[in-house]
Amino acid sequence: MSRALQQTVHVGCRQLGMDADARRALQLAVTGKHSMKDMDHAELLMLIKRLKSDGFKPSSKGTKKHKAASRPDLRLIHVLWTKLGETGALRDPSRAGLNKFIQARFGNTWGSVPADVDMLRQWPQIDAVIQALKAWGGRAGIDFDWSEHRS
Repeated sequence: MSRALQQTVHVGCRQLGMDADARRALQLAVTGKHSMKDMDHAELLMLIKRLKSDGFKPSSKGTKKHKAASRPDLRLIHVLWTKLGETGALRDPSRAGLNKFIQARFGNTWGSVPADVDMLRQWPQIDAVIQALKAWGGRAGIDFDWSEHRS
């Protein structure tokens, strides 16, 4: 995943007309690191966010988009996983990473695990995933309390 993010940074810099020296200066200013190889996932995302604020418009061409889950409880799983990924708590913040997490965490307990998170149908299983992700966030120091963000 980080290789794809590094490529996105290169595309963004090219789009904004930045040469290698300007890119390295930006990297140093945003993350405190000269090389993208030394950056973690969250730092690469910070760099991309900065490029976007400077006018970079990434192309969605070629990206595989899944439809939003039809159930709110399943969408919550995706939101929690995304939040964990944005804070750098995950090695693999992709959908495949979420499916691997569910398989590793619940495979022995449940007996069989659906191939994809959106195929979960039983509330006890869905709740177990939500609680596991919230606990992970708590250990990582992430505040999942969105009550103050409601309108």
